[in-house]
Amino acid sequence: MIQDYLSASKVIRRDSPVPYYYQLEEFLKEQIENGTWKPGQQIPSEAELCEVFDVSRTVVRQALNELVHEGLLYRRRGKGTFVVEPKIRESLVQHLTGFYEDMVALGLKPSTKVLEQKVIPAPPKIAAGLGLKEDDLVIMVDRLRFVDGEPIVLVITYVPYRLCPGLIDEDLSTQSLYAILEKKHGLELAYGHRTLEAVAATKEEAKLLEIEEGDPIILLRSISYLKDGRPIEYFKAKHRGDRSRFEVELVRPGQAEELSPEDILSFKNLPRSNALS
Repeated sequence: MIQDYLSASKVIRRDSPVPYYYQLEEFLKEQIENGTWKPGQQIPSEAELCEVFDVSRTVVRQALNELVHEGLLYRRRGKGTFVVEPKIRESLVQHLTGFYEDMVALGLKPSTKVLEQKVIPAPPKIAAGLGLKEDDLVIMVDRLRFVDGEPIVLVITYVPYRLCPGLIDEDLSTQSLYAILEKKHGLELAYGHRTLEAVAATKEEAKLLEIEEGDPIILLRSISYLKDGRPIEYFKAKHRGDRSRFEVELVRPGQAEELSPEDILSFKNLPRSNALS
């Protein structure tokens, strides 16, 4: 409890021209940044904060709203307000590396649960993206991916069946899809195209990702290509909005023309993506 380590009189200075809500906001932010309040920890209720700091509910609510907008706190309906977990950095300009090696490189522990893996006729949009005829066969893999035991992203991947039929028998809960494609089937991925948008979590997605229905999630669509230009993979990845942050490397107009795709992919110090297979 706050009273255990600080006198409320030292937080809110009544003689200061600084608004009360801002003084409270800065104190609460300090508790988060110095580690007094840990990621995932529930903070005191609005009523408790009002009592401890002798301020109105309006002051407390405005301070909390500011911290929610800054991405330091989040609310759970009927449960309270919590400290946000650190977001996993992802880059939209990076090497086509895999989920497992990316997470290990960040010092995190990745794991995967395969929800479904089967051969199906390609849906129209998937067929178009992979350069197939409608109803050509694809291997569909639906996976829930975890970081340090926490569900982070739902990924549905489609791969042309004729290019690697043996993929249907692989255990993708313990292996990298990209490693299988390259080492077992000689299919080396070279480049890709991605789009990004925000959507609301459905009831089923929320249950799997352990968030609330309607919470924001980040939808990443991607098509990956082989060196000869053939599409090899179409995937849709749905990332928890509260745990993912995307970064983009920008190039000034006039400079981009001088950079080859290999130059762009070789930018140093970029965090690698955890969105891939």
